[in-house]
Amino acid sequence: MTARGTRSLSPSHSPGAARPDMQASAAIRALVDRAGGPLHGLARRLCKNGADADDMIQDVFLQAFRKWHTFRGDADPMTWLYAIAVRSCRLHAARDRSRVRRTRTASDLMPWSETTVLDVASDEDSPHAKAVRREAVDAVQAHIADLPEHLRLPIILKEVLELDVDDTAAALGIAANTVKTRLHRGRLALRRAMTAAGARRRAPAPAFDKRVCIDLLRAKMESMDRGDSPRRFAVPQAEFCARCRHVFHELDLVQDACRQFGSERMPAVLRQRIVRAVRELDDSRPSHAARRRGRPPVRA
Repeated sequence: MTARGTRSLSPSHSPGAARPDMQASAAIRALVDRAGGPLHGLARRLCKNGADADDMIQDVFLQAFRKWHTFRGDADPMTWLYAIAVRSCRLHAARDRSRVRRTRTASDLMPWSETTVLDVASDEDSPHAKAVRREAVDAVQAHIADLPEHLRLPIILKEVLELDVDDTAAALGIAANTVKTRLHRGRLALRRAMTAAGARRRAPAPAFDKRVCIDLLRAKMESMDRGDSPRRFAVPQAEFCARCRHVFHELDLVQDACRQFGSERMPAVLRQRIVRAVRELDDSRPSHAARRRGRPPVRA
């Protein structure tokens, strides 16, 4: 972890981690244990039903098994696996365009013209605040699947699966600055969906010039990019008004909602199904079958 909930996927040598010198079947079992839960949580939000989600995740791990010989160990195997998952997400999106909604422009997503804020900040331990927060989490998680692909995938990798910006860029094959731009817009889109669905109250009037608010919002987004906790946000509380404080709190709720379904566990039945499918593929390989019959494998 480099900061709050952000994983830097440098080459891993921890016990149980997948390594390039491992047999493919053992490596994929290690990856299932390490990444199965977050990927399954992702698939449940992208697919229309549980069976489709299970099929999607199984396909990701079977692809990883078939391609394990291409992994050279230059990076963490999770980055390599997530690149496969990204391609699967893109194929799923291409088959199901009906769920993708057009997102507003970045300027339209800015909070400057809004007259209300989410009603959770006054007493966060009250039953009302907890209920509003649950509604907010549900709204964010439901809306992630409706984001356009170019916003959805960076949000999934960075905020749900908790990669850092550089590894997100590597998995997507784009520049880190492009990832940041898309993350900022994606967070604002999720914030807008969350506030539209939740209980609201009148927003405090801005206390500073709009340019100051823009600079503060940019600083907040950069802090989130680094994975800083809200308490580590470098700008002192006295430097921003009540309006900005509400907006930043809403952005923190968006991030927490993403993290919650990124921490799910893979169902035991699905794990057994994937491991069994990997074993069957491994058993069907010519070299493996030859060894089982007591003959040396045929070399190409």
